[in-house]
Amino acid sequence: MDPARTIPPKAPPFDPELERALAALGERAREPFTPENLAARQRRDAAARPRPTARELRADGRFEVGEVCVPGAADGQDVTLVSARPAAVTGPLPVLYYMHGGGMLMGNAWSVLPRLLREWALELGLAVVSVEYRLAPAAQYPAPLQDCYAGLEWVAGHAAALDVDADRIVIGGKSAGGGLAAALALLARDRGGPTPIGQLLLCPMLDDRGDTFSGHQMAGLDTWDRTSNATAWRALLGDRYGAADLPSYAAPARATDLSDLPPAYIEVGSAETFRDEAVAYADAIWRAGGRAELHVWPGAFHGFDTLAPHAALSADARSARTRWLRRLLNAT
Repeated sequence: MDPARTIPPKAPPFDPELERALAALGERAREPFTPENLAARQRRDAAARPRPTARELRADGRFEVGEVCVPGAADGQDVTLVSARPAAVTGPLPVLYYMHGGGMLMGNAWSVLPRLLREWALELGLAVVSVEYRLAPAAQYPAPLQDCYAGLEWVAGHAAALDVDADRIVIGGKSAGGGLAAALALLARDRGGPTPIGQLLLCPMLDDRGDTFSGHQMAGLDTWDRTSNATAWRALLGDRYGAADLPSYAAPARATDLSDLPPAYIEVGSAETFRDEAVAYADAIWRAGGRAELHVWPGAFHGFDTLAPHAALSADARSARTRWLRRLLNAT
């Protein structure tokens, strides 16, 4: 351990509006995940997380919604995909292939759809496919990534049936989903699989090693700190946690070759655990000759736009994501 790390470094301040929202949520919003409380926290999340029905997602006929179970990886586990598209728009649409957040421990494919449809589907004429990948620790690496890759291959191979454009697939996700999207881009490149036109990485979970400066700096302060992060990585990797030879598909921050990847949108908060690994990932893409747009939102903690959706900074972040997606889609 670096002696400088024995004294927690001073943390950057939270944005005042976000800080008030976080304070209103109470200490429970920053309760860390530990191996001891993990099972109870997963049960609590599953009971509390909204899971809209297909009827609710259709929003009085504004969207067409469907579910399909597709063949998964070699272990025989099928993968559920939830697809949605504006009902009034015809023709093959570009598609956002999305992986939900939740630290690889929580979440589901349905709960993220209302926001994705509200913010992007209508405005951009975009279809969305959300992946119900398996969660840790019941499923460990590589199972969740295999689920995501199998779903991506199926969407690309059945684009006509879905009425989407296989040449205009954007992969994306938030937190754990952002890490999966980054890993998926690497895996698709190396396998010669479907070629996404972009990767949308929102506060992505990229580095299993847990030793960045921001990880130490935000310990006990961020809504997802290094204690929670270590718990999640251990649950995902099992005996491979901390292994020197861990593949980059498990933890994209370990990648040594970030060339020939789709253009990336990467965002993170200045006051969150994942700040340094996200910034380093953008820098590595640039060093490899690639394209990345990086946003570091000042004073933002992990998941700020979900916990404080009406804050000015949250509105700015949503606007920046939408502008990037529009430019990407208009260029293809």
